[in-house]
Amino acid sequence: MRWKQNSTVALCTLILSLSTAVSRADEFAEKGREIFKKNQYAVVTVQVVIKASGGGGRSSENKQEITGTVVDPSGLTVLALSACDPAEMYRKLSDDYKMEVEVSDIKMLLEDGTELASEIVLRDKDLDLAFIRPKTKPASPMVSVDLSKSGSAQVLDVVVTLNRLNKAASRAYAASSERIAAVIQKPRTFYIPDSGMSSTTMGSPAFLPDGKVLGIFVMRAVSAAGGSGGNFRQNLTSIILPAEDVLKGAKQAPEAKGEDEKKEEPKPAAEKPAVKAGE
Repeated sequence: MRWKQNSTVALCTLILSLSTAVSRADEFAEKGREIFKKNQYAVVTVQVVIKASGGGGRSSENKQEITGTVVDPSGLTVLALSACDPAEMYRKLSDDYKMEVEVSDIKMLLEDGTELASEIVLRDKDLDLAFIRPKTKPASPMVSVDLSKSGSAQVLDVVVTLNRLNKAASRAYAASSERIAAVIQKPRTFYIPDSGMSSTTMGSPAFLPDGKVLGIFVMRAVSAAGGSGGNFRQNLTSIILPAEDVLKGAKQAPEAKGEDEKKEEPKPAAEKPAVKAGE
């Protein structure tokens, strides 16, 4: 009889634990959907043409679509520099890397089909950040992520990440959950996400369940020992760069030059006053 009572208690405890876990998962999913609904249009597809050239006159050119996060209503958008211009990252990994990369024909592809011609206005090689601006001011303020409303995370915290999928998936907006595997304090603070498969890409924003932004996904590369090629994986990892570091870069981003920028025309020389006869 006592055995049956103990079994019943254990079963009830298990059911209660499972119900609590399901309830917490549902709560996180609900908060995640709120974050997605509020911020999805701040994530844009950025189309770039990358031309790489090296020794012997070899060159290649290809068009890529990468993820950007709009961080200001003016259209200022942050990307992972390694996604649009990987040359600096490869130079860190190997002194033997001699390729030169040129990025051109940058366009933001918006949800309504609008294409905004843009240009890189600031690069931060140390933090793997690139900031772009539309060459022409958008007709209306763009949905953006407020980097000043940021928070921090601890090991095993779960965060919500946003992304736009590729052309094959109709560039649909997507959300994923990522767990923080490690928090690095030195030489600067950043977060290591776990290695699980998700739709998150470089340039994606990460949010805490309370809606505050944690940071932006970028790549961290360190110089390889000996300065030559080898196992790149030992010197390369994806990280979440804290929003406060991204904000510092955003505040330094200059305005775009724009396609229609006109050179200042020389002013006509002032006419000399007429000289009267006899003077």
